Amino acid sequence: MAKKKAAKKATKKTTSAKRADKGHDITATALGRTTDLDALDKKTLQLIESTARRVEVSINKRVLPELKFPIRSLSNVEYDKSVGHFELGKGRKSRALTVNTVRNFAQTLRLMAVSKEMVENDDFATKREAYYVSKNWGDAKFNEQSESDGVMDDIEALASLDGLSREQLRYFPEEHGGSLAGNLVVIDRDPETGAEIRIDCTAFGTGSYSIPHSVEHLEFETDAKFIIAIETGGMFQRLNNHKFWKSASCILIEMGGVPTRATRRFIRRLSDNKKLPVYCFVDCDPYGIANIYRTLKVGSGNAAHINRFFCVPQAQFLGVTPQDIIDFKLEDATHPLQTVDIKRAKDALKNDPFFKSHKEWIKAITALLKMGVRAEQQALAKWGLNFVIEEYLPKKLRDKKSFLP
Repeated sequence: MAKKKAAKKATKKTTSAKRADKGHDITATALGRTTDLDALDKKTLQLIESTARRVEVSINKRVLPELKFPIRSLSNVEYDKSVGHFELGKGRKSRALTVNTVRNFAQTLRLMAVSKEMVENDDFATKREAYYVSKNWGDAKFNEQSESDGVMDDIEALASLDGLSREQLRYFPEEHGGSLAGNLVVIDRDPETGAEIRIDCTAFGTGSYSIPHSVEHLEFETDAKFIIAIETGGMFQRLNNHKFWKSASCILIEMGGVPTRATRRFIRRLSDNKKLPVYCFVDCDPYGIANIYRTLKVGSGNAAHINRFFCVPQAQFLGVTPQDIIDFKLEDATHPLQTVDIKRAKDALKNDPFFKSHKEWIKAITALLKMGVRAEQQALAKWGLNFVIEEYLPKKLRDKKSFLP
């Protein structure tokens, strides 16, 4: 009997060990998935399970469990020109299980559990759906989406230390990416069968390809020479309708203001994969410069934990620049800088490590403040609706050394 009991214990121990290591060798077949778990899926499961095990071990030892998250702010970022984007600093915040934090602690673990389930089932949830999923969690439910968004950001910051983003956790943003047109074939896959789908981005007529919310699995074929990332939908439509992408042998991507995560990640992956330079074409105002362009190129303080995935360090500022206002005689097609514009420009000069590291930008922003005006992309229509296609862009593209960093 003693031998049988010992054998049973040994069997249980072996089974437990296998379960504990499940995140390392779990297969798609075992989960009933139609597609294989990739390296990032396995890494995500490993992160979630190891975090849960640490909490369990602490509880079993009668020690209050603790989770540590990176601090997400401009005060906790570092900028190095050689790296090319804002890097997360060493600042961390701790969340220990106490009477006051028990609800938030439980919410964090529940969201991670939902993430694990979605990876195992090859599913996803939007941020809004994640909020509603909590409604059957009893006292741990979220009362407002701002609560679930905050917890989700903390989890992503934690995951980023292991090279993972929110998309790997299977929480996707509501919005899709921007529009795209040009010399590019996007190779997607059928979500049910995994079969290859080839999408020719020159074949949308007067329309365009819409970047999906998840872009990690996409592959590309192109003979384009560069990418132009465009701030406004109107300017994108003009360049697309006149097939500027064909005459210039390029790819046009509409950002629609500050580009979404999907748009930034798409540009980064496409640029890296095909070694394509990226040129930004935005309005000449502090928002276009310090928010839209800066976010695309180096990221932001609040998103310091994911900048390495979503920013495009190789991007350059094509225009519209303060010097363009003078060179193309746009003075009478400008608008006065508003109080918020002036504040944003001064903040960039005083507090932003990216602009402070580039004398070219200090000179340009200082000039814009001295001029006291801002100019939209559409101001170029002063010289004709297609002046931007026939004169402005060709002239700018012939002198790429003049682009701002």
